[in-house]
Amino acid sequence: MASTPGFAEWSFPAEPGAVRTARTLVRTTLEEWGLGSVTDVTVLLVSELVTNSLRYASGPIGVRMYSHAGPTLLVEVSDPLPDPPTERVAHPDDEGGRGLQLVACASRRWGTRRGNTGKTVWFELSLPG
Repeated sequence: MASTPGFAEWSFPAEPGAVRTARTLVRTTLEEWGLGSVTDVTVLLVSELVTNSLRYASGPIGVRMYSHAGPTLLVEVSDPLPDPPTERVAHPDDEGGRGLQLVACASRRWGTRRGNTGKTVWFELSLPG
């Protein structure tokens, strides 16, 4: 785990407590950075992406946040599964399937990229100011 002003990085085992731990660390870090205005939406989107990783991947889940790239907050969630997530349209009665819809609707931009050991799903949020 690493955290400096404008950059934070964590790795979680693929266990149920990872989502709660990720939410807590993201919330605490953004409050320390003075980014309270984007804390709730960031925590929600990280929670959705870590849940997706936990559901489909069996290895460690990484979360990184950068706030020094201009007027945006960049958040990345990585896991060892190489396949990109599939955005789908959830029907009103569906209990799941809305995570990527939330990311797409709430973020400025989002996407996925393959890495040497899996994939990364990222999103950007505009910062006030």
